[in-house]
Amino acid sequence: MGIRVAVAGASGYAGGELLRLIAGHPELDMVAATAHRQAGAPVTAVHPQLVGLDLVFAATEPATLADADLVFLALPHGESAALAAALPETVRVVDLGADHRLRDAAAWTRYYGGEHAGTWTYGLPELPGQRAAIAAATRVANTGCYAVATTLALAPLVAAGAVDPADVVVVAASGTSGAGRAAKTNLLGSEVMGDLSPYKVGAHQHVPEIKQATGATSLSLTPVLAPMPRGILATVTAVPTGDADPRAVLARAYADAPFVHVLPEGAWPHTAATLGSNSCHLQAGVDVDSGRLIVVSAIDNLGKGAAGQAVQCANLMLGLPETMGLSVWGIAP
Repeated sequence: MGIRVAVAGASGYAGGELLRLIAGHPELDMVAATAHRQAGAPVTAVHPQLVGLDLVFAATEPATLADADLVFLALPHGESAALAAALPETVRVVDLGADHRLRDAAAWTRYYGGEHAGTWTYGLPELPGQRAAIAAATRVANTGCYAVATTLALAPLVAAGAVDPADVVVVAASGTSGAGRAAKTNLLGSEVMGDLSPYKVGAHQHVPEIKQATGATSLSLTPVLAPMPRGILATVTAVPTGDADPRAVLARAYADAPFVHVLPEGAWPHTAATLGSNSCHLQAGVDVDSGRLIVVSAIDNLGKGAAGQAVQCANLMLGLPETMGLSVWGIAP
């Protein structure tokens, strides 16, 4: 037997990607996959891509999860805290929801509503000091998808004093899987195909998380729904404070980061290149008219933006190689 893991909320898109990654992981054994409405159904009835995975969804109950060494919580925002509190302290937990990401209770109430559940170790290993913090933690809050794409592009520039943290603008396009699996009219194929549409303009819930993770003090984020199942392309711009080369700053920051790749000069990120991987592709430049620094970031929102990142954190928490069970390379075409 390997390390026993369970997934709560395994019927969603992020949950399904977690099941796929765990099934291919050499050290992890899946002992439970839970769901709400799909409880009692075979996993393959919901995730046909996992053919051969002989597992039935159980009800999402603490007793079902308590026997695992580590539990992944892939639940809607606001539902993780109560379940996590009912699990033994000996069980390690990685929460893919937002419940434990923010340090500021007022920011939680403003963007999510309800009572703040407290703060866990933030699950972005590439931030300074976070690898060690995650490795020592029993409770880790996974990042938001827009947050990781933006933070990896911006944080080194803020830390180096290369940009004004009070003037950051982000426009980011995301695939439809980022909105979850629930049936919604605006996510129907007929509504999405051939269309780009902004949403949550000026009030997206990942803004306080990005500010907390990067040190930005003012940030405008415009999310755009794109006609593709998965992927995020974020364009981050900021006012320079000197003559630092943004690409060189990023290259130094991620020289030892196995999943973050600063592309060769002239090559710009695109989402298809990250499909199925746990990688983030970055490129930087300077706008010749405004002088603003530009960083473009691409990730798979279900990989580095959700399930892949969660497995990366779990590897660190369990004392395993950080890259185990995860792919650096995408799938093409």
